[in-house]
Amino acid sequence: VQLQASGGGLVQAGGSLRLSCAASGFTLDYYSFGWYRQAPGKEREGVSWITSSGSTTYYDDSVKGRFTISRDNAKNTVYLQMDSLRPEDTAVYYCAAKDVGLHSIVVRTPQAYDYWGRGTQVTVSS
Repeated sequence: VQLQASGGGLVQAGGSLRLSCAASGFTLDYYSFGWYRQAPGKEREGVSWITSSGSTTYYDDSVKGRFTISRDNAKNTVYLQMDSLRPEDTAVYYCAAKDVGLHSIVVRTPQAYDYWGRGTQVTVSS
């Protein structure tokens, strides 16, 4: 079982990036997902969450209106489209998967997640 996050990079303020989280070894149908980030010297924080079907999404206030989470279960991939990036968005971004069965829920507690991907660095220059 593996999650692989990719798509990070260096971008100027106001720019966009699209992160991908590719899953292997399991199917996404019964998993909700979350994107988290950790900036240097700071604790890991939640950014966005999506239910197993993709029908409901949630965002931290800091990214609401700028970031969009989505998923393609057929491709076993979850995405985070990041627009209007700001220097304060600079961090290592992680994706995480939680087995929720048939429940249309998300989990915000990082410790509750079953799988984590390796992070991808996002750097936004001013």
